[in-house]
Amino acid sequence: MNLTECPSLLQSGYRTYSPKALKQLFDGAKVSHTLPFLHQDIRRSIFQSTGPSTPRLSISGVQEKYGLVRHERSLLLPTSNERTQYILKPIPSDLDNATAVPANEHLTMQIAGQVYGIVTAANGLVFFDDNEPALLVRRFDVKPDGSKRRQEDFASLSGRTKQSAGPDFKYEGSYEQIARLIHQYLPAARVEIEKFFRLVLFNYLFSNGDAHLKNFSILETTDGDFLLSPAYDLINTSLHVHDSDMALKDGLFADDYATPGSEVYGYYIFDDFLEFGLRIGMMEKRIRQQMAPFQQDQPRVHTLIGRSFLSEADKVTYLASYESRLKRLTYSFQNRL
Repeated sequence: MNLTECPSLLQSGYRTYSPKALKQLFDGAKVSHTLPFLHQDIRRSIFQSTGPSTPRLSISGVQEKYGLVRHERSLLLPTSNERTQYILKPIPSDLDNATAVPANEHLTMQIAGQVYGIVTAANGLVFFDDNEPALLVRRFDVKPDGSKRRQEDFASLSGRTKQSAGPDFKYEGSYEQIARLIHQYLPAARVEIEKFFRLVLFNYLFSNGDAHLKNFSILETTDGDFLLSPAYDLINTSLHVHDSDMALKDGLFADDYATPGSEVYGYYIFDDFLEFGLRIGMMEKRIRQQMAPFQQDQPRVHTLIGRSFLSEADKVTYLASYESRLKRLTYSFQNRL
């Protein structure tokens, strides 16, 4: 397959992974962007099951995931006793515009990290032997010695399971309730709340309607305490499903709270995120500072979309989605900008 951009960092002028990408993904080893097998080969064997899908149509509910290991310069399927180091996410089935899913998630993850400074799981596109794309994500819960870091998602932290909250348990609650759990469980809550605020804002700006409870988690550090994990499963779901603006059923706020602006417009605007920041314990000055990059049209977003592996039609749709949400974040019902 002839490439002109790095299939990880989308840097121009590379026919495979750039040196920086190789360092992030493979500790500098020169691993090929092509896998020595086909998608259909791994469909015959189950290495990592995501479990049955929920009745609600979502990206994660239909996404296949498999584990891979790296042996020197090759990515291979694991044997039964090997701990996987990577997650492979091929084109899913039973989803509109499914062939665009790997490129969509890859682009969205790269925008989050490169433009907005959100710490994300190292990722890149790989290609099966017949050039079918898949997303490769380096696991951040595996230590260099192969042991596993403790990780808990916010469905678990909130006590929500299929048995206790029904089949849509991971979509229950609000982002304000997640923030309360951050204050409860994380020693460095002030710093982590700001990271969480930016991630919620990013998901809204880039139309990720599948940012549910299991897509936020905390991760054990080398000191034995916990911080928010790197971001993962970031994708513009509007290219594939007609879903709500927010994955969680109660949206931003707990206790059925709503701002006058959202009641008038029918969607979240600047006022909502200002109020959200205040309600989760941030100072107004810090909220405005954190929001500023998300209210400005970022040239780098356009560049990365243009270099992405999306089709030309999907690039147009992706950019239009971004520009529409960007306008929303400049509206203020109470003129508080």
